[in-house]
Amino acid sequence: MSNSMRQGAAPARYGAGAVAFHWTVAALIVFLGALGLLFDDIPKESRPFWINVHVCVGLMYFALVIARVAWRATHKAPDLPPDIDAFTRRSSAAVHHLLYVLMVLIPVVGIVARVWHGRPFDYGFFQLDFGVASNPAVYHPAETVHQLLAYALFALAGLHAAGALYHHFIRRDGVLMRMMPGGAG
Repeated sequence: MSNSMRQGAAPARYGAGAVAFHWTVAALIVFLGALGLLFDDIPKESRPFWINVHVCVGLMYFALVIARVAWRATHKAPDLPPDIDAFTRRSSAAVHHLLYVLMVLIPVVGIVARVWHGRPFDYGFFQLDFGVASNPAVYHPAETVHQLLAYALFALAGLHAAGALYHHFIRRDGVLMRMMPGGAG
């Protein structure tokens, strides 16, 4: 690593839009994931309410992810520091692409599970009801796939976070600071 990087020559930062999308989506993934993991521990009488919260927030999350993908397609990421090796560049790109695939695929499968469960998306003051009859042959496997993909997302997000922390605490190359809110770094 170059001495100039260690002495404060920070790599280019992500813009405010990318930072806002990143941290908002990350917070929603934590919220939705934690809520999903708690379903079995929630009393049966209140479980439908919390599942509906998960579903309705999940739809808003999905809209935000679509907006984030569109944003990312039109806004180039800042270059990594020049001393980042080719393997790290390729693996980082692969992880980011797979994160995006999972962030899109998980809510799609969740929507399939909800719709074929025959249940509406109930926002309280309005409902989205597709009028599809309950079909366990569709919703049971969709729920299972939704959960498995969520576990894959958690693992990959953990790897992503570990990589960011490695860059920050071991390499000290400013990579993490490019995505921190408030202009840090």
